[in-house]
Amino acid sequence: MSVSLLVGIASVIGSQVLGIPLKDPEGFLGPAYVRLPLLGLMLSGVGVLIAATRRRGWRSIPLGVTEVIKHEWSLRRALYIMTGLVTFYVSYVGYRNLKNVLPLYRDGTLYDRGLLQTDRWFFLGHDPATVLHAVLGTDVTAMLLSFVYLSYMPLVPISLGVFLVLSRDVRVGAWYATTLSLNWVFGVVSYYIIPAVGPIYSRPDLYTDLPVTGVSSLQQALLDNRLEFLTSPLTSDAIHGVAAFASLHVSVTFAAALFLHKTAQNAMVRTAAWVFFALTFLATLYFGWHYVLDNVGGMLIGWGSLAISAWATGCTKEHLKKVREESVLDLPQEKELASMTGGAI
Repeated sequence: MSVSLLVGIASVIGSQVLGIPLKDPEGFLGPAYVRLPLLGLMLSGVGVLIAATRRRGWRSIPLGVTEVIKHEWSLRRALYIMTGLVTFYVSYVGYRNLKNVLPLYRDGTLYDRGLLQTDRWFFLGHDPATVLHAVLGTDVTAMLLSFVYLSYMPLVPISLGVFLVLSRDVRVGAWYATTLSLNWVFGVVSYYIIPAVGPIYSRPDLYTDLPVTGVSSLQQALLDNRLEFLTSPLTSDAIHGVAAFASLHVSVTFAAALFLHKTAQNAMVRTAAWVFFALTFLATLYFGWHYVLDNVGGMLIGWGSLAISAWATGCTKEHLKKVREESVLDLPQEKELASMTGGAI
């Protein structure tokens, strides 16, 4: 909670010094103050139904719901879920507002030229975009990677809600919420240390062979918002959202995959998370969102956020050992689900 308060205060100061009002970013399911409570309520309902079914079976769900609410959903648990959502909300909104005023503080010094040169060093004198487009193609691959990249937006708040609401261990849910919040904090700090706009905006000619996708539409929208904001920062309703170093898509997906690995989730879930991270890493380079060093920095931020959050929430090695011995999420296992449905699955 203290982390969210600090980034919230910093965003207020950063905006007020310039005379720019704070803005609430919209996204999946509308503004953050709408979508997070909606997700919390939806997942709480799912959690209650799952627990009720475990208690009484499918034929007595109403009775099971009454018992679950009475015996399992205490005020403490509700406050814990609400605190996690509020912490995430304050951190995210603070992050977006600090990112919004970034060009007014740091646009005079951009590091894109140096990062482009570093990219060419990694790719033996070639631009990553040129190599990736030639090797992977620009048709089916573009559509697939666009879907992966855009899936990040709803998956982050959904995954937060899942671990806050369905987690059997309060500390594990708090660990994940704190990890996400620290990603925003360290990410926006990195923006101010090494400001850059990314390959798609510094060298757009490298991406002209790509087809129109959801990503290209998003990139154009972000550019339009950037130009509108820079034209009239004091009165514009647009939220500036362009920043390259470090990649928070990479940091968050890496932290999430590592979190699932350390909490010993289902093997298929862990594998899917690592594949999603790898494809996200690739998509950031393929579409020109980030430079190679942006992604390396993102991985470091993801790892550091997870490690610091584990310490802050008391998820020690001993505690994680206990977590691994039982399912973290309050979901029925296959045998139990079969018994609840009379062997129908």
